[in-house]
Amino acid sequence: MIAIIDYDAGNIRSVEKALLALGQDVTVTADRDEILHADKVILPGVGSFGDAMEKLVNYGLKDVIYEVVDKNIPFLGICLGMQLLFERSDETPGVEGLGILKGEILRIPETFGLKIPHMGWNSLNFHGNGKLFKGLPSEPYVYFVHSYYLKAEEEQIVKASTEYTTHIHASVEKDNIFACQFHPEKSSDVGLKILKNFVEL
Repeated sequence: MIAIIDYDAGNIRSVEKALLALGQDVTVTADRDEILHADKVILPGVGSFGDAMEKLVNYGLKDVIYEVVDKNIPFLGICLGMQLLFERSDETPGVEGLGILKGEILRIPETFGLKIPHMGWNSLNFHGNGKLFKGLPSEPYVYFVHSYYLKAEEEQIVKASTEYTTHIHASVEKDNIFACQFHPEKSSDVGLKILKNFVEL
């Protein structure tokens, strides 16, 4: 069973729908026992970094996420769910992230002719052999919606990047933790393949 963590963040249902299309048994839940007994756990989300951290704390889910990581359960953060895994964000200065991975979330710099938020399809550049990208062609296009981007401290965990006014770390993998800034559930066949790779870990 795959548990999608429910903390009132946007985009949860589209992730659920994509997993159901892959024939997976999916539960959208904030229940600690359900999450800790899942085979895989996903933290999706769109919205504000600060609001999301507040909800994770208030719902008792911050500590549950630490338990998931400690139990070595495969864990996937998507979009805001990826950003929350890191230490801090320009979006809400002074608010600490989960700090499971080292790095920070920065505002995408303004560049003439390019709109922020970054909304649309961008190609990925792969670095090393990311497990999420097994069987994909080089430089596939995926769908992004974000105004803030990841700058990971540990370059070796970055498995995909993209360019949009700056160099963006688009996906990371470390031990049982996987994360992507883009939305695999909105990225057509490429995105479904990425989700399939995750559920088959």
